[in-house]
Amino acid sequence: MNRVTRSPILLLMLIMLAMAVINGRFSDPLGWLMNMALMLPAIVIGLSFHEFGHAVVAYRLGDHTPKLQGRVTISPLAHIDPFGFIALMFVGFGWGKPVQINPGNFRHPRRDEFLVGIAGVTINLIVAIATAGILKLYFSSAAIFANTYMGSVIADILVYIIFVNIILMVFNLMPVPPLDGFGLLTQIFNLRSKSWYDSVYNNGFVILMALLIFNVIDRVLTPTVNFMFNTIMGLFFG
Repeated sequence: MNRVTRSPILLLMLIMLAMAVINGRFSDPLGWLMNMALMLPAIVIGLSFHEFGHAVVAYRLGDHTPKLQGRVTISPLAHIDPFGFIALMFVGFGWGKPVQINPGNFRHPRRDEFLVGIAGVTINLIVAIATAGILKLYFSSAAIFANTYMGSVIADILVYIIFVNIILMVFNLMPVPPLDGFGLLTQIFNLRSKSWYDSVYNNGFVILMALLIFNVIDRVLTPTVNFMFNTIMGLFFG
């Protein structure tokens, strides 16, 4: 990442960190550290599977770029973006290292770009639902152990995996460049043909920063994530 790219991301992270402090996210430092320890597996799994989803679908659709760059793997080393990882830990939402694709390798570029774009959030949803099923099985088959201290730690880790994957799904579906949601709208409505597309895309950082400053993202993210979490948990524990 060059200096030009890094500077706005650092500014964005500072803004998000300041907002987290203002909102009292670190009012209980010890509790925050304990939660982060439990959340780390969820962050690694969520980010890795999200980017793997993009990479494997692009590869299957004929673009070998992700394969050549070593992205068709669930290894965290291939997908973790340090800034996105830290943001998810400290602020509550983040991102992985974007998967690079060459649409020229697709047989049906608009359709295939859409499929690649939706693959990341889809696999986050699948991981969240599958983990909820594992949690249900865990409580059913190991109820006694689940009530011990270590058992409750395992349960908390599984719950965090569900929660973080939902956060990644909802956050990335927001229609703000360069998030997946904007890419999906681009393919559905062929936005690249619009005169304003380049201006909006190139100013995506400014738009995202404004939405953060005015707390728009949190107002959308929090209720949507809670709704999705309760819905998925209700499938198994309702």
